[in-house]
Amino acid sequence: MKTYAFIDASNLFYGGEKSLGWKIDYQKLLGYLKEKYSVSRAFYFGGVEIHNFEYNYQKNETIPLNELEKHLKTLISNDGAKLNEAELLLIGRHLQRVRFYPHLNSFGYKLYLKPVKLYDQEDGTTKRKANCDVDKAFHLMKEKDNFNRAVVLSGDGDFLLVLKYLKDNGKDMIILGRSERTAKEIKQFAGSNFKDFQYLRERLKMSEKKRKAPI
Repeated sequence: MKTYAFIDASNLFYGGEKSLGWKIDYQKLLGYLKEKYSVSRAFYFGGVEIHNFEYNYQKNETIPLNELEKHLKTLISNDGAKLNEAELLLIGRHLQRVRFYPHLNSFGYKLYLKPVKLYDQEDGTTKRKANCDVDKAFHLMKEKDNFNRAVVLSGDGDFLLVLKYLKDNGKDMIILGRSERTAKEIKQFAGSNFKDFQYLRERLKMSEKKRKAPI
């Protein structure tokens, strides 16, 4: 049975380590998906803070990481004196994240990364959204003739229509999500094929040695 995995990083790992309570070892995660479900391809969908990097939506289907890294390094070098400590820290954190993504690629993930967009809300706060939902739904449908089973790492109820269509057309669907962030309708759809990601903590969490290692 040919199995593909589709990972909605913004939904599953929203808030990162602070929200999840532990840091994911993505190499272990892919190893688990291969061992448990015989996953042969893993698609990773996520958002990236780009700090006014000129991303060409018509030309690219994912962010060119090398170009974005150069942009962020230039931003720190040229504008560092104009930025306050918090701004510099934020850009530095995002630069580290950009440098991490090639590691995911080397592990075997197929990356689809979109710019995080900022939206001003009525209460004066700013909402950040990467808008990867359509991308993930598109690739689920695009790849549907290439897999017999899909392991979907997401709890987003917006995907129910696509998931139901695939199941109705003979695809085995497994949902791996965080129970507290998974829509009720997704759990009802998956039934016994819903697996709570939190139960994998001891198997997938990053070791202290790796956590402290430089990227």
